Amino acid sequence: MKTEEIRRATCCVIGCGPAGAMLGLMLAREGVDVLVLEKHADFLRDFRGDTLHPSTMEIMDELGLADGLLDVKRTKVPRIEARLPGRTVTVADLSRLKTRYPYITFMPQWDFLDYVTGEAKRYPNFRLEMEAEAKELILEDGTVRGICYETPDGPREARAILTVAADGRSSPFREQAGLKMVRTSPPIDVLWFRLSRQRGDPEDTSGYAGRGRFMVVINRGEYWQIAYVIRKGEYESVRDAGLDAFRRTVGETVPVLADRTGELQDWKAVKLLSVQADRLRRWHRPGLLCIGDAAHAMSPVGGVGINLAIADAVAAANILAVPLKKGRIRSRDLIAVQLRRELPTRTIQAFQSVAQRRVISSSLGPDGAPSVPALVKLILRLRPVRDLPARIIAFGIWPEHVKRR
Repeated sequence: MKTEEIRRATCCVIGCGPAGAMLGLMLAREGVDVLVLEKHADFLRDFRGDTLHPSTMEIMDELGLADGLLDVKRTKVPRIEARLPGRTVTVADLSRLKTRYPYITFMPQWDFLDYVTGEAKRYPNFRLEMEAEAKELILEDGTVRGICYETPDGPREARAILTVAADGRSSPFREQAGLKMVRTSPPIDVLWFRLSRQRGDPEDTSGYAGRGRFMVVINRGEYWQIAYVIRKGEYESVRDAGLDAFRRTVGETVPVLADRTGELQDWKAVKLLSVQADRLRRWHRPGLLCIGDAAHAMSPVGGVGINLAIADAVAAANILAVPLKKGRIRSRDLIAVQLRRELPTRTIQAFQSVAQRRVISSSLGPDGAPSVPALVKLILRLRPVRDLPARIIAFGIWPEHVKRR
């Protein structure tokens, strides 16, 4: 390959999603020469993770970027409520937490990525290549030395001391690297779509459960973003029942939206998310590290995926910046990243599994009533743990902070 077709960097990041963008920014701040490869021409893709929790906002604050981020158009949600037949239950009240950001920030992911990469480009050692689709790891003597990728101008190579796979739950590089996956079988899938917001609509973001249905309705300012939960594998039967039946079900479940379900003109407006939850047994091999969904795909329950991915990036930057600047990454450095992030990830996946099977999936049954174990109900009435759901959603199990050097 010609010299001009080879890129060289200290760290090459595959994928410019939340994890890849944040890792690129933080390494560039530390003086590391970083190259980020993104296969798309822009970040404009619908129904991707866009819930920024207080843990992420505190990270942005520590970077000096929170105020600028909050200038971007967004909505803020201090409470998560569930509307059940005959009553409304507050699932989590973040407004009572001790933080500068006692709310969930809803922001289109493309706006977040534009902002983060815009800040990263202030550093001369940060490079972002769009329309650069990673294809194959470069392996030499058992060590990953970079990546082969395709551009509109032809094939390229990126050579790096460390390659980071941050390219999402379908990353092919885990298999290429021989990394083994632990897979689970979530019992649900999600249909995403939008309906307009109108004057007089409620402001809250809420879950609706009853009559064998479960939906989450998210206030996105000018429109409602809606998650319609179905049992795993039921998508074809929903479609076979017809669009009219689907519109009617939406209106019956969320009556305030019944007058506008006709905005769903065809099935192209409804996007299927096949829910999966898995994790790598080992996140690394010599020269390669996986983070974010490439290391652990999360269920959409709680909207925690983007925040865990960003936490992975912060931990990786904190641990790896100094070794990268010295020009040498050892296995123990990569192990340290996994040790730091694996327990929080597995714990949140366990919480999600309980929520999916005992609450959400049970709402889809014939009785249509969420099933919460009696012991859990009793414990949650106790004052010391009353705010526990809000704290877990807001900060996870082990929040990350930007390391001061």
